[in-house]
Amino acid sequence: MADQSNDWPEEGELVVCSVKSVKENGAYLSLDTYPDREGFVFIGEIATGWVRNIRAHVREGQRLVAKVIGVKKDRDSITLSIKSVSEERRRDALQSWKNEQRASQIMRVAAERIGWKENKTEEVSEEMKEAFGSLYGALEECAINESALEESGFEGDWIATVTELAIENIIPPFVEIRGMFEIKVWGPEGVNAISSALQAAEDCAKSEEEVTLTCHYDGAPNYRVDIKAPDYPSAESVWEAAQEAASKQIGSVDGSISIERL
Repeated sequence: MADQSNDWPEEGELVVCSVKSVKENGAYLSLDTYPDREGFVFIGEIATGWVRNIRAHVREGQRLVAKVIGVKKDRDSITLSIKSVSEERRRDALQSWKNEQRASQIMRVAAERIGWKENKTEEVSEEMKEAFGSLYGALEECAINESALEESGFEGDWIATVTELAIENIIPPFVEIRGMFEIKVWGPEGVNAISSALQAAEDCAKSEEEVTLTCHYDGAPNYRVDIKAPDYPSAESVWEAAQEAASKQIGSVDGSISIERL
């Protein structure tokens, strides 16, 4: 990940912080999201209502989420609020931060395997963040779709290593695989035979829970097959069944089918 030590948070932004020290009138927080930056939260912004004992709400070393309510760069000052962050937003922000930390670790492991220097790792990580919105988002897409990086314009042998690590370490909400049928029918059955073959392929997913298979016309004689499943074994199982079902249908008429995994 690129060093953010020279960056400043924006007012209204949620930042992950660690409590550095607790005083009678507030607490100093180190901004984990922005290395080397520090902010202060006044006692009135610690919690809703009257705070009798500040240490009952924050303790040194505690990690929490705060909202930036003031930034004065000329004074190197950042003021924060804890009470302005709802429980739901706190959980989401912490999870997002943890995900980015995990993604950075995966990229460090990838760099060791590939032989990258630190600046190269940071460069590629930033490019992935720009393309997918976050580093974790990029790796999650790799776990969902093995071709995600290539489809976003990335090139190089390193993609295989990063994708492999993403699949091993990230459990995505679903995975996707894609194939292509090239179907030609010369007999009188024509379009009806092709339709039957595609329907037979789609039917293979009906008996599998949470798996969908859809066939799309991609310009004659090509038909794209998209499979969405909770995991790769389920997706691959349906893909195998779909190939067999479509081939069986075309095998019964005067035609041919070529199959390719994309």
